[in-house]
Amino acid sequence: MVTCMATKRVTVSLPEELLDEIRAEAAERGLSAYVVEALRSKRDRDRGCMRELVDQPQEKHSPVTDDERAEALKDLADLDAEHERRHATAREL
Repeated sequence: MVTCMATKRVTVSLPEELLDEIRAEAAERGLSAYVVEALRSKRDRDRGCMRELVDQPQEKHSPVTDDERAEALKDLADLDAEHERRHATAREL
């Protein structure tokens, strides 16, 4: 069974030499399919690295407490809010 996902067209800037190499490698499956596969692979690697960063200290020391987890989540929320504030400011310029 084939499922279709919603897609959205985006514009990105790439070094010309890299784009030429990727187009040659992606020939039959197409550039979009190649980029989707590359981005998914990168996302999965990043998530794996994040899990390792979380798991390693717990294995070496002790499990993260509920308070520590709550503080980390608050810090992440603060970072997300700051990122959104900067992004909104940039849009206004």
